Amino acid sequence: MKTKSFTAILYKEDDMYIAECPEVGTVDQGKTIEEALANLKEATKLYLEECPLTETTPRLVTSIEVSYA
Repeated sequence: MKTKSFTAILYKEDDMYIAECPEVGTVDQGKTIEEALANLKEATKLYLEECPLTETTPRLVTSIEVSYA
């Protein structure tokens, strides 16, 4: 079994915490930060079992600039 670290981005929306893994594209939620992270970890694990990353899987993290009023 492989182990790899990924980024988790968390934010609160209404009464739920949303957790995202930008490297894989998985998203989950929970009533607490801990629950959201546990759910994201499980969702990411299940995703990677179906669609494993390879050394040639392209990954790009960048930023965008947005104008708004």
